[in-house]
Amino acid sequence: MSLAVTLVAADAATLPAAIEVAEIAIARMGLTTGAPDLLGANAADLFVASDLRELVRERLEAALADRATDICVQPADGRRKRLLIADMDSTIIGCECIDELADFAGVKEQVAEITERAMRGELAFEGALRERVAMLKGLGLDKLQACFDDRVRLNPGAETLVRTMAAHGARCVLVSGGFTFFTSRVMAAAGFHANRANTLIDDGAALSGLVGEPILGREAKLTALREETAALGLTPADALAVGDGANDLAMIEVAGLGVAYRAKPVVAAKAHARVDHADLTALLYFQGYRAEDFA
Repeated sequence: MSLAVTLVAADAATLPAAIEVAEIAIARMGLTTGAPDLLGANAADLFVASDLRELVRERLEAALADRATDICVQPADGRRKRLLIADMDSTIIGCECIDELADFAGVKEQVAEITERAMRGELAFEGALRERVAMLKGLGLDKLQACFDDRVRLNPGAETLVRTMAAHGARCVLVSGGFTFFTSRVMAAAGFHANRANTLIDDGAALSGLVGEPILGREAKLTALREETAALGLTPADALAVGDGANDLAMIEVAGLGVAYRAKPVVAAKAHARVDHADLTALLYFQGYRAEDFA
């Protein structure tokens, strides 16, 4: 088997030393690599003839722990995925929308504490969502748009990731345990084809404190991955899933490439790759895209 080892550094200046360290670590395993294939100013591929995927990843992560470099080790064949399925809050955008809505309602501290525990996997997602939404009862609907306008920003590389994969024929779907009010707008801003999320119930003027059932959580995200791949005549191996919280873990584990982005420890420990240093274009480099391919 040929393994593609992709290194994506936080900046171009970091890459040369990271490549050298990686080559030494691979050589110490009795393996060899050819010349590095530069994908962009801060990214490169190394190809290794080996079937020891997890061991190679483990050794490289240890060797590069202080090098501000993200690593992906995967079979070289089939690395370009045909479905992107992405979490929204703290992944495609830089905030948790429910926490920001709670700020407008004057209960951010209480809500954010529950959000953090749910994302770490310490609370059942569905119950935690109901509890937080109940605390938003009476919040005027005008505050939702104000929240979106004031607080929601795409994370660096998000739009490039989505529009590049779409331009090369991939389907891109936003899945969120958050709310359709926000996912519909983020979908349009980033270039996703579709979105799935929960619905906030209102009385026409303010939030009722209830969320539509059934709640889209961990299992619903996995279902979305399976339904989207089946509709395309694909398998989960053809999908790239990315997220940061415990409710993203099932889809991350099942996808052909599951990536933890600035993720909670429970997710980072089980994902196929992590992005802790670079921006979301790292997911393009992981698939073998070159900088000149970016949309």
